[in-house]
Amino acid sequence: MSDTQSRLDTRYGSNAMPAPQSWSPLIDSLLGHRSVRSYLPTPVSDDQLSAIIAAAQSASSSSNLQAWSVVAVRDPATRAALAECAGGQAHVSDAPLQLVWLADLARLESLATSNERPSAALDYLEMFLVGVIDAALAAQNAAAAAESIGLGTVYIGGMRNKPEAVAELLNLPPRVVAVFGMCVGTPDPAKPAAVKPRPPQSVVVHHERYSLPAQAPGIEAYNAAMARFYEEQQMKVHGTWAIHSAKRIAGPETLSGRDHLVEALNKRGFQLK
Repeated sequence: MSDTQSRLDTRYGSNAMPAPQSWSPLIDSLLGHRSVRSYLPTPVSDDQLSAIIAAAQSASSSSNLQAWSVVAVRDPATRAALAECAGGQAHVSDAPLQLVWLADLARLESLATSNERPSAALDYLEMFLVGVIDAALAAQNAAAAAESIGLGTVYIGGMRNKPEAVAELLNLPPRVVAVFGMCVGTPDPAKPAAVKPRPPQSVVVHHERYSLPAQAPGIEAYNAAMARFYEEQQMKVHGTWAIHSAKRIAGPETLSGRDHLVEALNKRGFQLK
């Protein structure tokens, strides 16, 4: 079996799809992505961080507005405080570097003010989305870059649990909010992370028109693949992937405090008209 086919089988399940002829070292690296939650104490160097941020800044940005920023947190006390904000996730504290990715409209507001220009558009939902999307694109480039130089990462959506507390910790001005965090560090080889299966492409790729019924066979196959993954990883997940996903959207109580996100964003200066 080729390395390419092995990568695909790990990601999609054995014999899930034949290896395409179109391939590259970048695709190979992306197929090997895994969420790493156990790290060695080895610091992430300034040189490594500079390379990661260069990759992040090479991502697309809507209208080149660059409506994102990132805070690199190495201080153990701050990482521990961020871990508490994120629901007590130990790896946020343990990873030697936490990158907190921000939707940042403060810089644009400052530019408009210094040039005696209006900035009323910043109060609209569209501009908030621009900041969030810009941050997400930059972060994904950063994650791919980090993995390409032997580091591991995991996204931390829990930074949205208590956005005001995170803002206070990081001294964020109005119109700036944490979208998510990202642990970065050298993976602990004693606790290797597994590649999590993904749904068949038939679940997410639609040709010409969207179809829910067309996804059903793929979702059934994915339920089976995730059941095997839960068992192999000894994860205490009850029910299928579909049931597990449904539980996560059952009501506001399942959102880990993020049901108050609009209110918090308003207080942070995002009007969301």
